Amino acid sequence: MIEEHIDIPTADGSMNSFVVFPEEDGPHPVVFFYMDAPGKREELHDMARRLASVGYFVVLPNLYYRRSRDYHLKERSPEALAEMFGHMGALNAQTTQTDTQALFNFVDQHAMADHQRLGAVGYCMSGPFVMWAAAQFPQRFLSIASIHGANMATAAPDSPHRMAPQIQCECYFACAEIDKWAPPADIQQLEASLTAAKVKHRIEWYPQAEHGFVFPKREGIYKATAAERHWERLFSLFGRTLQTKH
Repeated sequence: MIEEHIDIPTADGSMNSFVVFPEEDGPHPVVFFYMDAPGKREELHDMARRLASVGYFVVLPNLYYRRSRDYHLKERSPEALAEMFGHMGALNAQTTQTDTQALFNFVDQHAMADHQRLGAVGYCMSGPFVMWAAAQFPQRFLSIASIHGANMATAAPDSPHRMAPQIQCECYFACAEIDKWAPPADIQQLEASLTAAKVKHRIEWYPQAEHGFVFPKREGIYKATAAERHWERLFSLFGRTLQTKH
């Protein structure tokens, strides 16, 4: 495996990113890995490595680069969480478009990246980001996945569920049964929008799982059986949509 820690230039600055891909048999299909709110950290690097190990060129950017190059949540005190939500609140559909364009610029020039076969996965706060990205660049994405995505249906004009008419790729949504950030009513709105727009999609509920269940270091939340199911679904989605030459 090849690992690189690089800076990707964007319209707003320098986005420090972790890139990992197999050493041989490239170029490889590309997966953009959009982080969760606690920030880019070794736990996410390990998850990116797991994706790369089955044949993908994975790019994991620090989406907080405008405010910090090395932020990640170290404790869950009220003060620490307030800082995290401050970083999270600075991101929106416009920053997603800027950052995603920069990712395209990077992979389009990398010899080991097959930029014609491209997908994305977003965790927690990034569930909306992959929806925005797929709507903003409908010709680029072949598939996206949202894993316990938060705020998927809101009253905002750019709510993720309102993006459905612009999305052309296959979508997968892993939803935790216990998740205040994605209650059933929100997911029902999301499903109705996807169905009305005739977007190929699958929404899957994970029984007894809580928001954040995929992260091994999330004490008391991590649920191994559910986490492994999410990996199975990701490998199936990306294998079906990205591994075939287009």
